[in-house]
Amino acid sequence: MSHGIHTIDTGFVRPRFDAAYLLVEQGRGAFIDCGTNFAAPRMLDALRDAGLSPADVDWLILTHVHLDHAGGAGELIAQLPNARLVVHPRGARHMIDPSQLWAGASAVYGEAVMESTYGRLRPIPAERVIEAADGHVVDLAGRPLRCIDTPGHARHHMSIYDARAQVCFTGDTFGLSYREFDTAQGAFILPTTSPVQFDPAALHASIDRLVALKPTAIYVTHFDHVTEVERLAGDLHVQIDAMVAIAQSADQAHDDRDARHESMKRSLTELYASRARAHGWQGSDSESLALLGMDIELNAQGLGVWLDGARKRAS
Repeated sequence: MSHGIHTIDTGFVRPRFDAAYLLVEQGRGAFIDCGTNFAAPRMLDALRDAGLSPADVDWLILTHVHLDHAGGAGELIAQLPNARLVVHPRGARHMIDPSQLWAGASAVYGEAVMESTYGRLRPIPAERVIEAADGHVVDLAGRPLRCIDTPGHARHHMSIYDARAQVCFTGDTFGLSYREFDTAQGAFILPTTSPVQFDPAALHASIDRLVALKPTAIYVTHFDHVTEVERLAGDLHVQIDAMVAIAQSADQAHDDRDARHESMKRSLTELYASRARAHGWQGSDSESLALLGMDIELNAQGLGVWLDGARKRAS
């Protein structure tokens, strides 16, 4: 792809797992997502490779505030003297004061793991933060970048439509597509839930909204760009429904949450493996699990939280 779009491997977890993007227009730059604190040198290297300096960056735009996308925002903004942060209104407060974001994640993973995996979160001055409501347009040297509210993975999620390039940057809304699963049939894709805010109905609607823009390509965080947008959207819709069915079946079969979780993990593992085989992927089950194990765990967690929330809402 061209149009001044540069894919940056943030180095998180493994190669070709976590991407951020640099857009260059008339000597000015905008980053979309930034990875963790440890990705900041890679982001600055990408600037240099594109012939820009830190002072040439006008914007850091976040799709959402999960730490593999936004954990390094404070660290990066501190090194970009003219840049402002653009973020969903629901996520802005967590960038200005990341203490709650840190505390929530630390309660799950522990302080030591958080420090080693993400680095300490750095606050961003409120005057450098712009809340992007649905339809907000970021002006990159005359190139409009439209922010679109796309909940489903998270309520604080937005996607960015670049009309000049006719592409969307979708964070996690348009799923995961690891290049290791590419075959002669094209890209392979699967949805990603969130352990807190997964909403299947909202995710279906967000995917449809992105497809209606008729982008020639979609840039996902995990990893890089995909084409055949309508086919992949159909695959996502089918799998979201299959994942909901798996969750509901496990919920009916198991009173114990741990047993329910393990049941969902087994069913999700088979769902993705069978779809990868049908897609023509020749890897082994162990290779598939090595690539998707973290996502299977997180998807099962997200489905579990969604089930518990649905039960509370019904009571």
